[in-house]
Amino acid sequence: MAAIDPEMLLRAYAIGVFPMSDSRGAPEVFWVEPRRRAIIPIDGFRLSRSLRKTLRSGAFDVTADRAFPDVIRACADREETWINDQIEESFVTLHRLGHAHSVECWQSGELVRGLYGVALGAAFFGESMFSRRTDASKVALAWLVARLRVGGYRLLDCQFMTDHLRSLGAIEVPQSDYLALLASAVGGAAGEAVAAAGAADAEAAGRAEFGALDRLLATDPAFTVDGPASGCVIAQLLTHTS
Repeated sequence: MAAIDPEMLLRAYAIGVFPMSDSRGAPEVFWVEPRRRAIIPIDGFRLSRSLRKTLRSGAFDVTADRAFPDVIRACADREETWINDQIEESFVTLHRLGHAHSVECWQSGELVRGLYGVALGAAFFGESMFSRRTDASKVALAWLVARLRVGGYRLLDCQFMTDHLRSLGAIEVPQSDYLALLASAVGGAAGEAVAAAGAADAEAAGRAEFGALDRLLATDPAFTVDGPASGCVIAQLLTHTS
């Protein structure tokens, strides 16, 4: 099975469509456009007292884009999955081009949680996540939302609603509302043009910056911290709304 063309993938996301398969071993990929879409408002993430405590404890080391292939493979390694080999290969290629990203949680050097998704314009499309430790899933998502806030993103698409996502502030919107939010975040027809371009052209077009949080943590005196204390910064960023 050949990988999906990266330009085709990005064009699909720019109009609200994404690929799925029936199982890990399924030979075919189909395209999905839900009638109702789950999103987490960038300023609407629900930071519970227990999650704030977990973030501040430094129980997990959190990275971004350090182990993308391992994250997507772990997301696919479950009894029921929509990620087949073709989708895995396609998103690894998209990652190499700078359009797909991962967030990883580590504990004692072991990858215990991760999520990945696609970045296009000022939109981030969450694809899948896995967890091998209690609370790790919420930590990874908290870091993602903080990263999107700092990077200037306006839309976090979660595709389908779950109780887990609802507990973290996700809301469900009809397709028409979602498409309006999407058009604003990726620029409508302009977003499709960005999708069709190479990674360097996309940067020149002024998309949001996935790496902005890393620069903030490294250079801003108000946020520069050592080691696991960076979790305190994430809790601080999520506490304050714009």
